[in-house]
Amino acid sequence: QVQLVETGGGLVQAGGSLRLSCYASGSILSINTMGWYRQAPGKQRELVAATTSTGTTDYAESVKGRFTISRDNAKNTVYLQMNSLKPDDTAVYYCNADLIDGSYYPGAYWGKGTLVTVSS
Repeated sequence: QVQLVETGGGLVQAGGSLRLSCYASGSILSINTMGWYRQAPGKQRELVAATTSTGTTDYAESVKGRFTISRDNAKNTVYLQMNSLKPDDTAVYYCNADLIDGSYYPGAYWGKGTLVTVSS
């Protein structure tokens, strides 16, 4: 069974930095896209950043220049380096992976989320 586990959330002051990590475990043949989404209170979940297995990246306009997504394919891990954090970045951050599991079934998997709180 595939699981995604996020770590690295917490409380930080505006202007500070945090690094999120997400590790995919279980029976996995291959992972295509891995990404980070976030959901703030009262808002819909939105894409923050994503990266494919070949290194193509995509960012939300609101985080361009401040956040960097990276990936270690050998470790099935994706990272999100968040710099110059703003109170508007406060949200639960979810990891997502599109992958082929050990039974050759494709699927999209989600982590349980990690809370990032940015104080002003």
